[in-house]
Amino acid sequence: MLLVGVDTGGTFTDFVVRDEAGIRVHKELSTPNNPDIAIMNGLSALGVRLDEILIIHGTTVATNAVLEKKLSKTMYVTNRGFSDLLTIGRQARAELYNLTPPTKPAPVPRSHCVEIGGRINSSGLLVEDVSEQDMTYLEAQVRKLNPEAIAVNLLFSFLRPEIEHALAERLGKYCFVACSVDVLPDYREYERGIATWLNAALGPKVRNYLENLARSLDYSSLAVMQSNGMTCSPEYASDHPVNLLLSGPAGGLIGASHIAKAAGFEKIMTFDMGGTSTDVALIDGQISLTTEGQVGGYPVAIPMVEMHTIGAGGGSIARVDLGGLLQVGPSSAGAVPGPVCYGRGGKSVTVTDANLVMGRLPLETQFPGGMRLDFEKAVEAIEDLAEVLGLSLNGAAQGVLEIVNNLMGQALKEISIERGIDPTDFTLVPFGGSGGLHCCSLAEALSLRAILIPASAGVLSALGMTVAKPGRKLSRSVRKRSEDCSDEILRDIFDDMVKTASAELLQEGHGDGDFNEELSVDVCYFGQSTCLTLPFDSLSDLCRLFPRAHERRYGHILDKPIEIVSLRVIVTVEQSWSNLTTTPFLEDANEVSDSRYPVIARHSIKGAVRGPTIVLDSTATIFIDNGWTGRLDVAKNLILEYD
Repeated sequence: MLLVGVDTGGTFTDFVVRDEAGIRVHKELSTPNNPDIAIMNGLSALGVRLDEILIIHGTTVATNAVLEKKLSKTMYVTNRGFSDLLTIGRQARAELYNLTPPTKPAPVPRSHCVEIGGRINSSGLLVEDVSEQDMTYLEAQVRKLNPEAIAVNLLFSFLRPEIEHALAERLGKYCFVACSVDVLPDYREYERGIATWLNAALGPKVRNYLENLARSLDYSSLAVMQSNGMTCSPEYASDHPVNLLLSGPAGGLIGASHIAKAAGFEKIMTFDMGGTSTDVALIDGQISLTTEGQVGGYPVAIPMVEMHTIGAGGGSIARVDLGGLLQVGPSSAGAVPGPVCYGRGGKSVTVTDANLVMGRLPLETQFPGGMRLDFEKAVEAIEDLAEVLGLSLNGAAQGVLEIVNNLMGQALKEISIERGIDPTDFTLVPFGGSGGLHCCSLAEALSLRAILIPASAGVLSALGMTVAKPGRKLSRSVRKRSEDCSDEILRDIFDDMVKTASAELLQEGHGDGDFNEELSVDVCYFGQSTCLTLPFDSLSDLCRLFPRAHERRYGHILDKPIEIVSLRVIVTVEQSWSNLTTTPFLEDANEVSDSRYPVIARHSIKGAVRGPTIVLDSTATIFIDNGWTGRLDVAKNLILEYD
């Protein structure tokens, strides 16, 4: 069976086909209004048979819906007196000293918030049941409001999940229903409520998209990439769309981690520069997960790969602000119309246009679909920008590149220097369509001495999806002091979660003989609101390791009781294809005769290559700057070192 990784991005849809012989790659212009069109076009171009492939798909449907606020009309069901919960939130200010912050719209309008009984206290005791009168009122509101989805979030419901499940069974005949006990069984009612609302609001759109895609693929198999770096069935993804918010970027981290480890690099800083945004992350041996992520300004406590995202990419638009200063991003030209040089109707100068004018993109570079870059149009657009700024053509283009480099460099500093981590201990791993054009400048800004550019850098997210493992990550709140717990109590809860996760994976057709499990605990000092997540072996080991971990993270140890906050379980399935052992076919790069810098195809590199030089392959362009020397390793990865 062929493995096909498909990563739908804002500008391009990337494909990686893996079999025993090697790896084939392909890029297709994305079709934002109907992403499945680009997918089917790409599969057709690759010439694969739909009945002989397993597709692992990373999608931006959920992410774009949140960012663009194109969510389904949702009704929010909660306990009496708590309909303002999502609006009030945590009272956290984006600007601490702004006394008149702008009012944000409520996630769910007050008219769509419905209060009922079903009140449970923190001990799991039922304070007020859901009466038949409550149900009559609730169904009347559903018929009146006619929502596309319903989010059910009752206080402490994770202690008595049967109450929310009974509501879902009654309301499921009307529309998509999301229960907080299934989305995020966590004690933080606000974060749980936001996650449940997002899951419900994304449900109809994501379910419709995945069902249409599955129908288009006919008999082929389909798996979906989750934000936590594991894959799942399209049915599970349809029920848990909030788990897909970092679907594509998670694949990139998996691909970068696999390739870096094989090349002998354990500590890496990843730099994924696409057409619309740039994702950066720090990997010290293994990919970190976080429950404190944010998407579109909303806190998303669902476990996801830890990364930092900014609105800067190859399609980011350059403009002059009211003060006469040059700004770049976060608005993007996207796939349509795209940068000016694409010749598809774009009028605004982008980072790609600046790279072309500065000679970092050869004039004869051919993009997917046979598209060629229009140098003259890019020059005209940047000349207009230069006139406003009072700069030369090259001065304006260089200014665009310097500003976007500063933005991306600051993002890398946020995940390293600002956390007390020395970036010089790490190797930069750039990927994405534009990563190789900016990597030398960013490495110099952080005083990094080495860069690893994977052989399939332009499609690395899609490649990572082909090595991702099917799995589940479950959590359950405990909220007990360590002296009130025992190994037996914790093991019983862990065993129950492992059985639940294993049953779901078995239902997807995975064999139980290949399951691996990881146990961890969220722990803090009693009274703290921030936890550390530590691996679990025994309660005594946990209590011994926590003070040391707290001191490493915060610089001190407290004389307070230790609290066991939540238990977490990861169950994954070992697959025969999980190890990346095949080598990509490096297709011949376009012959380029007209360029400001020497140009060489990656597959033609025999020894050392000194900058300034442009390296081309079938998925990406790399600019080796002055002071850097490149060489290929045995896996065709390009390793750059600063002289």
